[in-house]
Amino acid sequence: MVLLSFDIEEFDMAFEYGKSIIFEDQISISVTGTNHILDSLAKHQISATFFCTVTFAMHAPQIINRITSEGHELASHGYYHSNFKDEHLLLSRQELERLSGHPVQGYRMARMMPVDQREIQKAGYTYNSSINPTWLPGRYNNLKVSRKWFYEDGVLQLPASVSPLRFPLFWLSFHNLPLWLYKHLASRTYHKDGYLNIYFHPWEFTDLNDKERFGFPSYVSKNSGQQMIDRMDNFMKWIKLKAYPTGTISSFISSL
Repeated sequence: MVLLSFDIEEFDMAFEYGKSIIFEDQISISVTGTNHILDSLAKHQISATFFCTVTFAMHAPQIINRITSEGHELASHGYYHSNFKDEHLLLSRQELERLSGHPVQGYRMARMMPVDQREIQKAGYTYNSSINPTWLPGRYNNLKVSRKWFYEDGVLQLPASVSPLRFPLFWLSFHNLPLWLYKHLASRTYHKDGYLNIYFHPWEFTDLNDKERFGFPSYVSKNSGQQMIDRMDNFMKWIKLKAYPTGTISSFISSL
């Protein structure tokens, strides 16, 4: 099964590059991008999982309604995107359930940072998808972690997909590799593991090349905006042509 997931949040990544974006723009950029994503999913009849912060959900109720009414899964991405406390695990789940009227089974830590699995279990989550099992300088050093799903402290761990040689298949590689090569690696990984778990963000669907505004290096802004919309449409079409089954993470877990 191909598991597409999207981390929807207040767009604060520019802060990492010394830039500031007013809160209203953080929300509007993510709202616009999420609508692009939902339109593409509807066009290709694909279900996906949306890991959402409570902050974003509170300021974008129409997005939460679209996600749930169109058959997608809502999961937790924390209470805030740039602030974390252990108590946010339970609070975010409860608040997202209140706002959406649907159960929340999954969690993904902001920026795929480490999180205590015992706290995940105590907060009542079924699964955690906060691991990128690769090595990226200054970000991840998870070469000793299983590439495939496993259980820890009673919680199913679903790492982001990496190739058999641990090349990451996350959003940055989608932007920077030729699309034919990304598809090749994705296909190899799918057939090796039996599933594919890849993630993106709504702000990738905004043109990020304004260095004065966002401060992003070219490897972040490459193929953003309309180019990202077109690439994602192409990729979803390829998934359907390959006849790969798709679904939410919860539906995948229930099939194990």
